Amino acid sequence: MHHPMPHCATPSRPPRPSLRRRPSARLRTCCAAVAFVAVGCGLRIGAARAGGFELSDETWEGCSQLLELAQSELGEARVLVRASLDWTELGPNDGLLLLHPEQSLDSEEAAAFMKAGGRLAVLDDYAAGDELLSHFKIQRASLPERPILYLRGNPALPIAEPAVDTSGGRVMGLHPTVARVDRVMLNHGTGLVHPELTPVLEVRSVDGKDVVVAVAGQVEKGRLFAMGDPSAVINQMLRYPGNRRFASGLVQYLVDRDAEGGAGRLFLHVNKFEEKGAFGGTTPLRKAIDRKLKAIAEALAEARKDGLPWFLHVAVAAATGLLLLLWIGRVLLRAYRNRLPRFARPVSLLAQGGAPGRVAMLSAPTSPPAMTLLELRSAFCETVGEWLAAHPPDRAGTGGAPASRPPPFVPTPVRPEVLLDELEARAVLDDAVVGELRQALVLMNEAETAVVGGLPGRIGRGDVERATGVVRRALEALDRHFGVSGPLSRRAGPGSRRHSIPPPELVAGRASE
Repeated sequence: MHHPMPHCATPSRPPRPSLRRRPSARLRTCCAAVAFVAVGCGLRIGAARAGGFELSDETWEGCSQLLELAQSELGEARVLVRASLDWTELGPNDGLLLLHPEQSLDSEEAAAFMKAGGRLAVLDDYAAGDELLSHFKIQRASLPERPILYLRGNPALPIAEPAVDTSGGRVMGLHPTVARVDRVMLNHGTGLVHPELTPVLEVRSVDGKDVVVAVAGQVEKGRLFAMGDPSAVINQMLRYPGNRRFASGLVQYLVDRDAEGGAGRLFLHVNKFEEKGAFGGTTPLRKAIDRKLKAIAEALAEARKDGLPWFLHVAVAAATGLLLLLWIGRVLLRAYRNRLPRFARPVSLLAQGGAPGRVAMLSAPTSPPAMTLLELRSAFCETVGEWLAAHPPDRAGTGGAPASRPPPFVPTPVRPEVLLDELEARAVLDDAVVGELRQALVLMNEAETAVVGGLPGRIGRGDVERATGVVRRALEALDRHFGVSGPLSRRAGPGSRRHSIPPPELVAGRASE
């Protein structure tokens, strides 16, 4: 009976090798890093674009409906949206609405604007309006934890009601901004406290500790309005009739004037804006400097709190991605060079030792010139000492022909002064040459003191060249005196031996390069 062969035992051909190379682990890591940087950059841009309270934002947290409401109430020509607050553009009949300011306002300019008749409204909860409010002695307070009225069962969404002004023990009525308002829906706002300003809106509490959320007051000819919840005028909140009537009343209040005042314009500034100029005049230099310093301090504080701005994140991400791409290209296109094995490399002169290594060490740019002078002095003393030992003076005391049996050379170190005295006594060299040798010897002794004491010597390459010239002239004079051709450093007198120290002219010549 024939049994089919199991599938696992079916013979198969070996797989053909693929011509496609799998990417290396390094390449996969680099690509993942680039993708991560790109995704992070995109997320950061998306997060940066999702700011609230913008007048052009039509989402639930924008204020596009507030802009439309103001334009319908006052006309488009009287509603001005500016990216920077120019105090010189404002007049005493104008109104200024600051919505969630992210930098502190110049309180002096604001006070001068209101004293002249301008009206200022600040709607801020957790931004940078505290400095301006503190200038007018307005303090923040927490809203009641148990409000009587709140929205959607959430105490953090309390409902504010118009407050009745009871200044002087009399009921003064409602503020014009809430004359047609029953209730205003709030969203995580803060309360405001001032003993003299008129309460406009308040949140009533179960325990009777009501908290005012909006106040208003007079600053000479002008008016100040402050509210602790800018979210009351966003698109999501303006769908409530009370919030919409409140926004309409606020817009009218900021530009409403007496019969002799005339109609003014409404300036809207939201979130981050630049501040420049001065109300009614030229900005003094001191104030301009103070504003720049304040802007820098606020930028640093914002960076410590919220991190760097989005454009710096984008710039850093782009630079990082570019560097990664350059590194990937360099790694993938790297051409490896064939390096000579260490055992086959030539031995440097410094490592060889002997005369070549000594000369290479002395002629190195990092070697101090004082060491070259010491080497020159040692070679000169040894060479002259051998010649004086090989040519003893005759019986008359003058230098003559070499003795028939010269005494053997004993490598005893001889002081240079003794050699110079001996050369001067035998009259081998001229007095001028001997004087130059003594001056060079003084320089060599200074070099020895500097090297032994580890002091910063004043010996330069020029000193080495001059001393080398003096030694060369002295050796040439000795050659002429003893009647021997060739440099004395290479060929000493009869019976002497070849030196292990390099010739002086070679040492001096290499050191001067």
